[in-house]
Formats: sequence, C-alpha cells, structure tokens
Amino acid sequence: MARRAPGDVTSDVVLREVTDVDLPMFFDQQLDSTANHMAAFTSADPADRDAFNAHWTKILGDDTITTKTIVFGGNVAGHIASFERSGQPEVTYWIGKEYWGNGVATRALSAFLESARVRPLHARAAKDNVASLRVLEKCGFVITGEDKGFSNARGEEVEEFILTLTTDDQGEAP
Repeated sequence: MARRAPGDVTSDVVLREVTDVDLPMFFDQQLDSTANHMAAFTSADPADRDAFNAHWTKILGDDTITTKTIVFGGNVAGHIASFERSGQPEVTYWIGKEYWGNGVATRALSAFLESARVRPLHARAAKDNVASLRVLEKCGFVITGEDKGFSNARGEEVEEFILTLTTDDQGEAP
C-alpha cells in the first residue's frame, strides 16, 4: 500500500508543502491549451520554462504566500495558494486537466480553507469558467463583484467574477 505524504487530508485529496519535485508536473499541467483557455488569466507564454521557473522561485521565496501541492490518488493533481492582491487575501488553484470531474478542486479548496482561516477571502474566475465558479460556490464563496482584464490565453479582454468568502463552514465569522 502506498504511503501518503504528510499534510491535510480530505477524502482522497491530500495537501502538502510544494517541493521542487512537483514543479515539472505543474509546468506540464499548465501547458494544456484547454486548461489555459478555461483559466483565462495565465502567463504570456506557458511554454517558457525559464519564466515558469522564475515565477515559482518568487512564489516559494515569499513567506506571505501559502502554497500547497494537491495530491490525488498518490499523484500530483495541481496546486492551491493564497496571496495578497491589492492588500486583500485571495485564493487561487490549478488542477491538471486529467483530474477534472473528480471533485478534486472542491475537496482541495475545502481542505485549504480549514487552515487558511483569514476572512474575508477573495477569489476570481472568468465568467464562463462554470466549473471553477461552481467549486467556489460549493465552498461558500459568493459573487461580490466583476472585473475584466486581458487574457493571455485568449488574446482578448475577458470578464471575470470576483467572489468572497466571509464566513467559516458553520456560517460564522471566525
């Protein structure tokens, strides 16, 4: 029987610290054109490994950013992070396309929210990214605003929803 890495466990989804061994999988996952289109707001050139490495070096070196590897069935399924945008805490995640439709994003976000207790917590999703919007809503986020920005993945302006989580799972502010 395979041993699970230490971390937060929700069903068959495990969150653990990001290691250098995870980065090649993250790179491969973000090369998928369908995933890039869905996420919309991606790097200018997903195939630029040097830019990818510089980005992750910056993330992993910043102690104000919390980043976890999402493990599903013993495999690296993606990553999840919280950071500050314009002074407000925000959460983001990426799930490899091969893990879509298995509830991985919902379970990973739920587990992450157990340890990331800061509220309000914000998230963003392209308005047409129905799957990600559903994940966020299942985890208690509500749409609180709208924005738009240039999408590298789509080569055009894309509208997005801003969502906010103001309470914990029991409906109370922490």
